[in-house]
Amino acid sequence: MERSSRMADIGIMGGTFDPIHNGHLLLGEQAYREYGLAEVWFMPSGDPPHKTDHRVTPATDRCAMVRLAIQDRPYFRFSDFEVMRTGKTYTAQTLRLLREQYPQHRFFFIIGADSLYEIEHWYHPESVMAQTILLVANREYEKNHREIQDQIRFLKAHYEHADIRLLHCAEMDVSSCELRRWEADGQPIQNFVPGSVNDYIEEHGLYHPKRRETT
Repeated sequence: MERSSRMADIGIMGGTFDPIHNGHLLLGEQAYREYGLAEVWFMPSGDPPHKTDHRVTPATDRCAMVRLAIQDRPYFRFSDFEVMRTGKTYTAQTLRLLREQYPQHRFFFIIGADSLYEIEHWYHPESVMAQTILLVANREYEKNHREIQDQIRFLKAHYEHADIRLLHCAEMDVSSCELRRWEADGQPIQNFVPGSVNDYIEEHGLYHPKRRETT
């Protein structure tokens, strides 16, 4: 990614993107428009420490799907910032490195409501909240009775530098995990991912163990 010398507000959409789906694009679009961001950088993770329940699809495939998904939006940019790093990648470290490489930018980290309730279990959450503005999708987390505004007040009270703002859009009620399972079971997922991503999944036999065995 080219390094710009001009100051800008940049959104960061991080994740494994295994696969990227329309919900990710919806959040990125809302953040771009609601907060007047210059760009949103889609940043696939390299070796995420929290994804231990399944084998993560190779980075080459995940990056290819992200590139395809965002190709029609000039204000969406692909970033290999995390993928190119070795070892486990943590958000706190990524933000520190981004701020060192792009000191002229202000970063807005875009997350779903579930991540807001789990952020205290992240690696150095105090560092994460000190280095970025959090943009959070506005819905109640199904595993917690506390409304999102209550969670924001709780985090601001416990983390001095927390700057947490709402995105006024609903998250798409589907996860990458569900899409992988549906695809493996032969259920169509084309209504939940961009057409180009669906074509890539089918062409490369992603999430189809039997198909991979025969290729």
